[in-house]
Amino acid sequence: MKALLLLVAGIGGLVQTLLPRTVVRAWAKAVYRNAGEAEPREWVYVATRAEGALIVLAALFGLYGVATAEDGEASAEDEAAVAADPETDA
Repeated sequence: MKALLLLVAGIGGLVQTLLPRTVVRAWAKAVYRNAGEAEPREWVYVATRAEGALIVLAALFGLYGVATAEDGEASAEDEAAVAADPETDA
């Protein structure tokens, strides 16, 4: 589950890095009533791109950590998840 969340975050960060104007436009429509009147400054796109790159890097480091985790660590997390869910047949 952790790997899936990291993958989704990484893909979102990649979209934000590659298409900062589209992301800013979408957020403006979601946040402002008159999004057509809002005109972001040029640094907003640079900041959006930088934020997306940081999200991608964080997701890559997280996925690397999940991929290189020892079996003991992974099985302990799985056992904790099964113990927390009483309806799961183990």
